[in-house]
Amino acid sequence: MTVERVERVLAQVQDQYGTISVLEVDDYRFLEFGEAIEQSCVFTADPSWLEYDYTRAMLVAALCHAEPESALFLGLGAGTLTQACLKFLPLEDVEAIELRPDVPRLAIEYLGLDDDPRLYIRIGDAMELLDSAEAADLIFVDLYTDHGPGVAHLAWRFLEDCQKRLNPGGWLVINQWAGDDGKPLGAALLRGLYHRHYWELPVKEGNVIIMVPADLDQELDMQGLNARAEALAPRLGYSLQPLIGAIRPAT
Repeated sequence: MTVERVERVLAQVQDQYGTISVLEVDDYRFLEFGEAIEQSCVFTADPSWLEYDYTRAMLVAALCHAEPESALFLGLGAGTLTQACLKFLPLEDVEAIELRPDVPRLAIEYLGLDDDPRLYIRIGDAMELLDSAEAADLIFVDLYTDHGPGVAHLAWRFLEDCQKRLNPGGWLVINQWAGDDGKPLGAALLRGLYHRHYWELPVKEGNVIIMVPADLDQELDMQGLNARAEALAPRLGYSLQPLIGAIRPAT
């Protein structure tokens, strides 16, 4: 016998970009843009639980840094990755830039986003506000709309400025779509911009997480990454090792 899942609409707002909805199905809540375009999934019992492989892969990328103290999130969504990073990494200062004012409000009200004193949220276009952001050890680019990745994901100057905003030893983490060939969106642009000196982590949702170091002298310490992921696994409640095993050089 199949039990039908009941979907409840908890909130729905309109802004200049369209509709934002918060839905609940069993133990999960979803942030959606437009016509049922799922942006974030939150396990209500633990909002720092990362349900999707792509968010877990972005956490893997964050673990490339041994001791990150600061992070910048370009695109907040429900804030699950932000919460996971605040919980599991030694961060002291976290800034998030979100285009739509209702998104952080809904995340706090319905999706379990904590009012953490280390977290500072600014409203506006990440492409315009990046220059006024503090330099960071980790920078995450996850700027999606109900039509797919925002223009920033293929904007040479913006992506270049993101890397320049990193502290020495820092990492830029980009959630990029993958094409039918498995390569990331804008692969030719990324190869030229970052001189092929980055790593890719493809995930089953059809995304490729791009991991870009602050400079060409900086390498990916796989031994350190594995050790940090293994030490974190009991607290996470899942293993990151299968994802680490999928890391590849730039394609």
